[in-house]
Amino acid sequence: MVQVRQISASETIPVRQPVLRKGLPVETCVFDGDELSTTVHFGVFEDENLVGVATLLDNSKDIFEGKQLQLRGMAVLENVQGKGIGKILLEAGENYAKSRFFDLIWFNARTSAQSFYAKNGYLVMGEEFQIPGVGPHVVMYKKLV
Repeated sequence: MVQVRQISASETIPVRQPVLRKGLPVETCVFDGDELSTTVHFGVFEDENLVGVATLLDNSKDIFEGKQLQLRGMAVLENVQGKGIGKILLEAGENYAKSRFFDLIWFNARTSAQSFYAKNGYLVMGEEFQIPGVGPHVVMYKKLV
């Protein structure tokens, strides 16, 4: 059975580290804004095991208009990738954003995950760029209204 629920920032670390910061110190999995009262973290549990996480941060990017949320730290454990966990996380985030009248979700997507996000209705804005120590990314977004 799969279930989505809000979790704490610290609960995201065991999924973030092996997926997003493999081989790096655990401190690299703690992101600016994780502990803000306006930040929300979602976890997907499969048989009570945390298998996917995503964070939504109240953060605007100048290239977009309206009320915005930034998606950060989205990760699904390798052994369950391809089972729809990522789509469940995106839907949870979008439903949360819509319920709070946000207009748009944006994020820096790894280019290796770009096609996944595109299949879920997200568009690319701008050119590819590098995040040092992490790799190539593109800005992606989805209008919710």
